[in-house]
Amino acid sequence: MKRLTTTICLFTSLLLGYAQHTVRLNLAKTIELANESSLAAFRHKNMYQSSYWEYRTYKANRLPSLTLDLMPAQYYRYITQRYDSDSDTDVYRLQQMFCASGGLSIHQNFDWLGGTFYIDSNLEYMRNFGETKSTQFSSIPLRIGYSQSLIGYNAFRWERKIEPLKFERAKKEFIYNTEVLSQEAVRHFFNLAMAQADHRLAKENMTSTDTLYKIGLERQKIAAISQADLLTLQLDRVNAQNTLENAQMVLKRATFALALFLNMDKDTKIEIDLPGRPHDISIPVEEALEMAKTNNPQYLHQRQNVLEAERNVNKTRVESRLNASVNASIGFNQVAETFKGAYSNPLHQELVSVSISIPLVDWGVRKGKYNMAKNNLNVAKIAARQEEINLEEEVSMTINDFIIQKRMIASAEEAWELAEIAYNQTKKRFIIGKADVSSLTLSLARQQEAQKNYISSLQNYWLNYYKIRQLTLHDFATGISLADRFDFDNGKYR
Repeated sequence: MKRLTTTICLFTSLLLGYAQHTVRLNLAKTIELANESSLAAFRHKNMYQSSYWEYRTYKANRLPSLTLDLMPAQYYRYITQRYDSDSDTDVYRLQQMFCASGGLSIHQNFDWLGGTFYIDSNLEYMRNFGETKSTQFSSIPLRIGYSQSLIGYNAFRWERKIEPLKFERAKKEFIYNTEVLSQEAVRHFFNLAMAQADHRLAKENMTSTDTLYKIGLERQKIAAISQADLLTLQLDRVNAQNTLENAQMVLKRATFALALFLNMDKDTKIEIDLPGRPHDISIPVEEALEMAKTNNPQYLHQRQNVLEAERNVNKTRVESRLNASVNASIGFNQVAETFKGAYSNPLHQELVSVSISIPLVDWGVRKGKYNMAKNNLNVAKIAARQEEINLEEEVSMTINDFIIQKRMIASAEEAWELAEIAYNQTKKRFIIGKADVSSLTLSLARQQEAQKNYISSLQNYWLNYYKIRQLTLHDFATGISLADRFDFDNGKYR
C-alpha cells in the first residue's frame, strides 16, 4: 500500500511538473510577453532611461544651482625670495602659513542672452608662523554679478531648440523599438505555428501512409493493385517517417527560439493558438504619411541633424569674427584680524571687466571651419529630404502589401478548406479503389500546401500591420496615437 501511494505521488508530481512547463499562447499574449519580459525590451527601456536622465540634466541646468565650496585646511612651509629694505638686497626666508576657506554661490543661466547671473559669499582665514606671526580673516558677505558674451555663441539658446527635440525623439524611438519587438514576436510566433502545423501534418501523414500501405498489401493479395503502386505506397511511408523526424527537429528549434526570446525556461512547452481572420481595418495612405511625418523618430532624427548643423554654422560664423565678453559684479568685502571684524563695516567692492578678442591672421582657419559647417548643413538637409522620400515610399508600399495580404487571407482560408475536403474525398475513393496513388499523393500535397499558405498569409498580414504601426506610431484599429497609450515608466501600453 505504501509503495502504491509513493508511486501515485511520484506520478502526480510528474504531471504537475509537466503542467508547469506548458504554456498556451495566442498572438496578443506573445507580443505582451515580448514587451514585458524579453531581454530586448529591457535593453530598449534602459536606452530610454539614459535619454530621460539626459533631458532631466538639461532641465536642471535651467534652474538655479547652489554650490558650497570648502577648503578646510591648507598648510605651507617653504623658502621664498623676499626683498630686505634695510640691506637693500633680496634674501631667502622661511615661510609657514595655514589657511582655510569656504564659499557659497548661486548661479542662474539666462537662456535668451546666454549669460549667467551669480550671487556668492565667502570667507578666508590665514595664519602666518615664523618671525612675524599674524592672523587675518577676509570676507565677502555678499556679491551679485553677471557674466555675458556680448557677440559670442549662445549655447543656451540652441539647447532650448535641440534638447526637447532629442527627448521627444527618444520617446518615439522607445515606442518604435517596441513595435519592432512586436514584429519579431510575430515572426517567432508564426515560425512555431508553422512548425507545429508541419509536425501535425507529418504525424497525420505518417498515420495515413501507414494505413494506406497496409490497405495496399491487402489489395495486392487480390491483385487489385500493382507491385509498382505498392512500392510507391511503401516509399511514401518511408518518406513520411523521415519528414516526421525532420518536423520534430524544426519544432524543437522553433519552440526553443520563442522561449528564449520571451525569456522563458528553455524546456518550456508552448502551444500556439492561431488568430482568426482579422477585423477589417482601413488605413488611408495620406493619413498614414501624415502620421509618419509627425511621429516617426527617423523624421525627428533628421530634424535634429539639421538643427545641430545650423548650430555649428552659427558657432563657426560667430567665432570667425571678433569676440567680446563682459563680467560685472557689485558687493562688499572686508579684512580683519578677527572673525567678527571681518563682517564689521564692510567696504564696497565693484568689478567691471570687458575682454575683446580680434582674429588678425589665422591663414583661413576660421573661414575654413565656417565653410565646412555650411557644407555639412547642406548635406544634412539633403539627407533629411532623402530620408523623407524613402520613408514615404516604405509607408506606401507597406500599406499596399497590407491590403493585398488582407485579401489573400480570405482566399487562403477558402483554398485550405477546399483542399482538405478534396483530400478526404480522394482518400475515401482510394480506399474503395476508385482513385490511384498519384491522385492521393497530389491531393495530400495540395492540402498541406494550402494550410501552410494560410499560416503564411496570416503571418504576412500581422507583420505588415505592426510595421505600419512602427512607421506611423499610430493604431489605426482604434484611431489612437500609440504615444497617448504608452506608459513610459513601465515600457508598455496601458
